Amino acid sequence: MSSSSKVLDVIEDKLMPLATVVGKNKYLLTLRDTFATIMPLVIAGSLFTLVKSFPVGAWTNFLTNTMLGSISLSDLINVPSACTLSLLAMFVAFLVGYNFAEHEKISDRIAAGLISFVTWIMLMPQITEFTPEGSIEVFNVASIPTGWVGSKGVFVAIVMGFLSVKIYGLMVKNGPTIKMPEGTPPSVSRSFAALIPGTVTIFVALVLRLVFALTPWGDAFSFIYSFLQIPLQNLGGTVFAQAFVYLFAHVLWFFGIHGTNITDSVYAPILLSLSEQNTAALAAGLPATNIINHQFQACFAKYGGAGSTLSLVIAMLLFCKSKRITMLGRLSIAPGIFNINEPIMFGLPMVLNPIMLIPFLLCPMINIFGSWAVMAAGLVPVATGPILTWSTPAILSGFLLAGWQGAVLQVVLIIIGVFVYLPFIKTLDKQYLAEEAAAQEADAASELDDLDLDSLDLDAL
Repeated sequence: MSSSSKVLDVIEDKLMPLATVVGKNKYLLTLRDTFATIMPLVIAGSLFTLVKSFPVGAWTNFLTNTMLGSISLSDLINVPSACTLSLLAMFVAFLVGYNFAEHEKISDRIAAGLISFVTWIMLMPQITEFTPEGSIEVFNVASIPTGWVGSKGVFVAIVMGFLSVKIYGLMVKNGPTIKMPEGTPPSVSRSFAALIPGTVTIFVALVLRLVFALTPWGDAFSFIYSFLQIPLQNLGGTVFAQAFVYLFAHVLWFFGIHGTNITDSVYAPILLSLSEQNTAALAAGLPATNIINHQFQACFAKYGGAGSTLSLVIAMLLFCKSKRITMLGRLSIAPGIFNINEPIMFGLPMVLNPIMLIPFLLCPMINIFGSWAVMAAGLVPVATGPILTWSTPAILSGFLLAGWQGAVLQVVLIIIGVFVYLPFIKTLDKQYLAEEAAAQEADAASELDDLDLDSLDLDAL
């Protein structure tokens, strides 16, 4: 056995106790089951996003300019994504409560899921700002803001799912409930039994809404996003600033918060300014000196989406054996090439998965410092050129922005990322293989139990 294999085995052995703990934790099991349930929707939505955002100008122009009645082909293809990925937090808000109820020994899981959903939506700002065309006056329209029902609302959905079901469960077990007489249909009995516990839980959510309404932020969602943006306000264009932004964003991603949405709102203007300075320098016949810029972040900090998960998908396909991981890898590779990684983020999942946290944070740091170092040394040109679409695949984006050297650099970093992820995904793979083997043994035992020996015709043997 080679020394590298021994190192990987040691790391895997150290991680196995953590995998065992994760496999028994009711909160992490709830999230696993939640994201496993929505995975088909996430993958389907990702495929339609890929079709709509395929990085070929002629294709996107065709979709935009082709009209089917009053709607463009681009808008039509976007509908499945808008009804899956863009509503992600809505599904999570119900399913966290539904799945957590099982671990809390609550029999009416549907009621728990509905309470979870209602309390989540109660904390949401229920107005949308609207400025009519040709007007400067802003109107507040009573509505459910679409910006909070997607990935930006997942964190609050998870928190309220756990909190509301905890309160609801305590009331069901210890508080007063309405018991209907015998002979009442079960569905009616369950609805009345949930009435008092559900009302109390909703009242607690109402108090929470009032507490946030008394703050300068006005609601829980705005509080979280405003509070998290504070550390990003005074960043500059150094490699350490870029690394901090990505580390911060990926920590948020780990908790189910769309980290790059937060960081880009503050940091993207800084990077665009640095890119413009490079463009002006090149126009004046001077070298581009800002290594950290918009093109650098977009094409050299990560590959395949947050966490540089293209490397993870490759490791899953090449080195894993469990059916669960290999199947997810096959489904994720095509979207991953085009930087769509929702199937991995919510299918494996990466969210609140402590086993995968280290490589998830480490890979972007290796990419950032590695790319910056070789560009600072002059081995790879500074990334300049067009502002590419986010779905432009690696290697192609490197070639367009930094020549063949940039493409080679991307290949090297993707390969390094494979080996960074390898011991961690192999640990999960071993755990899933054991679970699959146990399930097969249980099925075989069940078949033997179902075998009716009395029905055997021994005379026919």
